[in-house]
Amino acid sequence: MQNIDLICVGKVNAPYFAAGVAEYQKRLGAFCNFRIIELPEAAIAEKNAGETQIRKALQKEGSAILSSLRKGEYLAALCIEGKQFSSEELAALLAERANSGAGDIAFVIGSSHGLSEEVKRAANVRLSMGRITMPHQLARLVLTEQIYRACTINAGMKYHK
Repeated sequence: MQNIDLICVGKVNAPYFAAGVAEYQKRLGAFCNFRIIELPEAAIAEKNAGETQIRKALQKEGSAILSSLRKGEYLAALCIEGKQFSSEELAALLAERANSGAGDIAFVIGSSHGLSEEVKRAANVRLSMGRITMPHQLARLVLTEQIYRACTINAGMKYHK
């Protein structure tokens, strides 16, 4: 069974987001070994932190992200400059990885400041959820649902219309 990881910087605090993520996480158990890895957001002391402080925080988070990957895992980084995928394209990506013999894939959602350049360079693909801005907790819910949708597409189920 394919391993799919969702690596997230920060926690889900809102119960309605947590409930939605938990529901799709449960459903994904029929299709893959799905796990969510929550990493702490690097503390930035100042509200109006400068570029250097933010870069240092992102580097710290980036190191934690990269060390959380399974050996040989395909890395899909979510970032604004990434490529937008349709649900069918995401399904094709998951199927291609599953059929490649090295099927492990990790999706990563960074902190409110994004992802470090190291993580972006290490990524096999950069994905974007669009040009809109959304809270990272909502992005986690949407991505988890889309991974579930992709799995149902690949299984030939009628969930995706």
